[in-house]
Amino acid sequence: MTTHEPFDAPAVIAAKRDRHRLTDAQIDWVVDAYTRGVVAPEQMSALAMAILLNGMDRDEISRWTGAMIASGERMDFSSLSRPTADKHSTGGVGDKITLPLAPLVAACGVAVPQLSGRGLGHTGGTLDKLESIPGWRAALSNEEMLAQLDDVGAVICAAGSGLAPADKKLYALRDVTGTVEAIPLIASSIMSKKIAEGTGALVLDVKVGSGAFMKDEARARELAETMVALGKDAGVTTVALLTDMSTPLGLTAGNALEVRESVEVLAGGGPSDVVDLTLALAREMLAAAGRGDVDPADALADGRAMDAWRRMITAQDGDPDAPLPTARETHVVTAQADGVLTSLDAFAVGIAAWRLGAGRSRPGEDVQAGAGVELHAKPGDEVRAGAPLMTLHTDTPERFERALEALDGAAEVGSGPFVPRDVVLGRVE
Repeated sequence: MTTHEPFDAPAVIAAKRDRHRLTDAQIDWVVDAYTRGVVAPEQMSALAMAILLNGMDRDEISRWTGAMIASGERMDFSSLSRPTADKHSTGGVGDKITLPLAPLVAACGVAVPQLSGRGLGHTGGTLDKLESIPGWRAALSNEEMLAQLDDVGAVICAAGSGLAPADKKLYALRDVTGTVEAIPLIASSIMSKKIAEGTGALVLDVKVGSGAFMKDEARARELAETMVALGKDAGVTTVALLTDMSTPLGLTAGNALEVRESVEVLAGGGPSDVVDLTLALAREMLAAAGRGDVDPADALADGRAMDAWRRMITAQDGDPDAPLPTARETHVVTAQADGVLTSLDAFAVGIAAWRLGAGRSRPGEDVQAGAGVELHAKPGDEVRAGAPLMTLHTDTPERFERALEALDGAAEVGSGPFVPRDVVLGRVE
């Protein structure tokens, strides 16, 4: 027996194809019907392409996001004794900020329920990085997550299948139909999961530059403004920072390599760009959660952030004292001339780390814990011909050749004056 559906997919596709705005009822139905399997993948592909070409207004995107949230469960942290704040990054190269940030904010009295993902292509995944710590596990039940937030104040784990299942299905479809770039679909994908997660405040780190998803600042700002509006429409205090991703963050891109650098930051050291961005995002999260009177720099300096990190890793069965995996093989790339390193392309470094085994080309592939790229110089540094610029790490030395191809021309050495870029390029609230 067939059930009666209030709409049909061709009519909804045609409406957006012809530049009409979709009604609330059409949006609610098409997201639900696609999740149920009533709307076929080729029909949703056509609608996604129509959205990419013709856009959506704020009300449409807000309704679409709400429909994605309604496809699954919503988490509730109202039982916690402290406010909650979360951070989402649109992804980049060497972006290990979540690792020191979550325990730092927790050490300042705000709980951080950080649902994270895995890497695909040239951008690394937070869960892949943490899984290089012996014993650490990404999968937690909602009950375990709540208990850890209550006890430690920070959790970084995989999102359960119950959060916005419509998004998981649509995300996979966009990936293979050339519709990943549609801002309404990017924004609703990110925000449906973050709103369903139940956090009280959200800080968005929208990356700009060669190693980022958004290469130019105008598009990045449009995405940031769209996501901030979605958060506000859903009653979540939301702020976005536009941050530079023309050069890798810190001195490492990989899994265990980035964990090691994150621990250096928590110990009061680490590269200045990683420290600066971690503190900038921590201040935004604390202010959004009503704790703007607390200076997170103090918690880095006095060891409270490191204590929270150790407790967070231990709570998820990881051993914070275990040695991190190292790659079996290394290859050093040297500078070709004397001068100042004027640029180091983030995208090229990300591709190299991926080809060395730090990333995956399709979901479910294994990654190498020790693989990646270690930088010995950043733009603005003086270099000498023959001195190490970077070290490549992998267990499989046959991968060096393709990684080196990716890095061809990635580092430029010149004699002219170097103008440094700020890590934080702008703010949207």
